[in-house]
This record gives sequence, C-alpha cells and structure tokens, in this order.
Amino acid sequence: MMKGQGGLPMVRVETAVSTAEIHLQGAHVTHFQKAGEAPLLFLSKESKFAEGTAIRGGIPIIFPWFGAKAGAPSHGFARVGVWDLIGAEVNSGGETRLRFILPNGIDPNGAEWGLDYVVTVGEALQLELIVTNTSRQRDFTFENCLHTYFSVGDIHSTAIAGLSGVKYRDKVENFAEKTETNPAILITSEVDRVYMDTTAAVEIRDQRLRRKIVVEKSGSASTVVWNPWIEKAKQLSDFGDDEYQQMVCVESGNVGKNWITLKPGESSSLKVKLRSAAL
Repeated sequence: MMKGQGGLPMVRVETAVSTAEIHLQGAHVTHFQKAGEAPLLFLSKESKFAEGTAIRGGIPIIFPWFGAKAGAPSHGFARVGVWDLIGAEVNSGGETRLRFILPNGIDPNGAEWGLDYVVTVGEALQLELIVTNTSRQRDFTFENCLHTYFSVGDIHSTAIAGLSGVKYRDKVENFAEKTETNPAILITSEVDRVYMDTTAAVEIRDQRLRRKIVVEKSGSASTVVWNPWIEKAKQLSDFGDDEYQQMVCVESGNVGKNWITLKPGESSSLKVKLRSAAL
C-alpha cells in the first residue's frame, strides 16, 4: 500500500510483463501497462485526486445506477466509496490477483447488497464485479458498468469494431434509437451511445500506435461508447480541452433496458478482459 496522487491510498502491482495501479477510492484502476507498450488506460492530466471526487480516467465502477440521478452522485456511489483490499495472491502463471470489497449497502427501496471486485494483472487486465443481493425478502434492481477509458494515439485514426448491426440509444440526439450500420465506428464528433443487447467483444484499432485493444466480456448486455469531442471537453473541469484526441471510452455493463434484478441471495458477475497486440 502506498499514497497516490492527492495522498489517496493506492496499490501498485508489478508483474514480469506488466504494471498496474489501483486506488482504494472507487477500487479505481488508474493505470495498466504492458512492458514495451504505451499505457492501455487514459488518465486525464486535469483529474481531481480528492476524497469523495470521481477520478477522470482509468476504470471507474458504475453502480447501482448509470448516469445522473437527482440528489445523488452521478453514476452511483461505488466509484467514490472507499473499498477494502482483502486479499492478494500470485497464481502459477505469474498473474497477481487482488480482491476488494465495498462494505454492504442498502438500496433506497430497502434492499441490501454486497460488492466484490477482483482485479487480475498479467499479460491482460481482467476484472470481475460481483453483486450480491443480501436481503432476506426484497428484490434488488440495479445498473452496473466498468466505464473504461482507453488511451489512443489519435482519435482521428482510431476505429471501433464489433458493434455492427446492434441497436443503440444516441444520447447526443435525445436518446433516439438507431441501428449501427458501420462495420467499424469512426469518431468525428461527440459520441455518447448505449449499445443494447450485445455480448460481443469489441476491438479498438489504433493506427497511430499500431495497436489493437480487445475488450472481451461476459455477464454484460450493454456496451457504451463515449468521446466528449471539442465543446463538451471544454465544459469538463477535470478534463483537458484537447484530451478528447487521446482517448475513447468503451464500457461494458448492464444499463437502461439491460438492468439486472436479483432475488434475495442471488449474485451476478460482470467480467471484462482487456488485452492488446500489435496491429
């Protein structure tokens, strides 16, 4: 355990092939880098590393709601809550596995829940978010998402493949429902889309860095793609005006119509594996 930016407690992991950093606030993975490669994750230079304030970049945990909610933190409280590190081990393959928990909470409707988060660092970065309904009588309905910010060499020469034919809600156009017709998505303006009913892997093809990033997932029916572009970037106090050119969010989870309901005693698991290779 060590102090990260702003004095926030942080765990740094070093394996033979990669490094990672995870802040206890939000169990927030802020850095992952394979040896000989550029960092996989984007982290804004303007991010506020302060208690109770979400970190801009890396992998925020979104739970138990996605987006804004009146009188409550945007994207829920998991990304600003302080998690406990309760286990760390190195497996036979040389990967380091860390387990975090967020102390049990109570839903506004009275349902009780528990959160476990397992981060495995090696040749790939593997993440598992486990939600358990610990209530005796109440169902628990929630949204979740691993809101991953990826670092790219230049958004103008980056394409996102794997979502062709999938229906999505376009937040930029008042949540209009559309169908993705492009074999690969090119970002040339603000993009804020929730792709629905899709379990497919997504590939980020970065021509500038000559790298492809593969996002594989299970227990997820939604994929979110986001880039704030020029004007929205200027409106974000914790995001550099030009940083939209070096990032794209491809998020895996269950949001909107894909929310999850657990009966008492049930659990759900959201797994994401992030790996990279030369393009």
